[in-house]
Amino acid sequence: MNRFGRLPVSIPLLRRLALASVVANVVIVVTGGAVRLTGSGLGCPTWPRCTDESYTTTAALGINGAIEFGNRTLTGAVGLIAVLGLLAALLYRPRRRSLVLLAGAVLLGVAAQAVIGGITVRMHLHPGVVGVHFIVSMLLLLSTYAFWRRVDEPDGPVRLTVPAPIRTLTWFTTAVSGAVIVVGVLVTGSGPHAGDAIAARNGLDPETIAQFHADLVFLLVGLTVGLLLALRATNAPALAVRAAKVLLAVELAQGLIGLVQYLTHLPVLLVGAHMLGACLVWLATLSMVWATRERQPATPPAPTAPLAPTDQLATSTTPAPALSH
Repeated sequence: MNRFGRLPVSIPLLRRLALASVVANVVIVVTGGAVRLTGSGLGCPTWPRCTDESYTTTAALGINGAIEFGNRTLTGAVGLIAVLGLLAALLYRPRRRSLVLLAGAVLLGVAAQAVIGGITVRMHLHPGVVGVHFIVSMLLLLSTYAFWRRVDEPDGPVRLTVPAPIRTLTWFTTAVSGAVIVVGVLVTGSGPHAGDAIAARNGLDPETIAQFHADLVFLLVGLTVGLLLALRATNAPALAVRAAKVLLAVELAQGLIGLVQYLTHLPVLLVGAHMLGACLVWLATLSMVWATRERQPATPPAPTAPLAPTDQLATSTTPAPALSH
């Protein structure tokens, strides 16, 4: 056994690293929003260097360069947490393939985000690339959340804890939650906070796309209310009811922030809070999905019974009789 194999890795350590990945990826979304909202999207005008001559920001780039470079540095910290999570999953004994795969997916997602971020800079903050950057962040949150929850789950089959129609309603609610995020990205791409004065907009009418976004939010809230009522009517587990309540509360808070920011012409602080709210709505949605099922312990393989003496005689090879000539 090599020296790394002797390092103690416990479930609490895995859990903390997985949760740290969840938190770090929420933070990087918020700080990425701060980069855009302060007009610092091209504070470092190239990538992977900050300038053609330097990997770090310079005094000539001012506060915008410092903000953009700070966000790039934070990306490195997010990547380090992902690396530690994967190492911990590899060193844990007995090794669990599910944890290794999920931790690996998190690390690959962080690496992909770094590349997409670089493409965003090189494309001068094209709204389509910026939108992809945000949506991949939500997929990365899915990976980190799955990693975190799987640490405390066994590796057996999944069993529903609610009736199948409610599980279907949960999936439909999740799909609408994802659609709200995607359309929200389109709203952002049509609005004023482009990240830099030279950045293009997607050309959509802000009023029209914002109204469509609001309609989807109303649908999401309605589905969540229906899901909560259905869970109560079927005497669903308390965990599922609580998850639905949390999801509804987060949706209402996010909707209120969205309404106020719209009526007050998109002040940067409220827009930043709305980006944080989008992460929390998505995480609450994922919590709802996990609360309607549970994973059972893996079934160990049945032991092979030793052969009885008579069976051993029956299976033994006896010499063939000699042929007479």
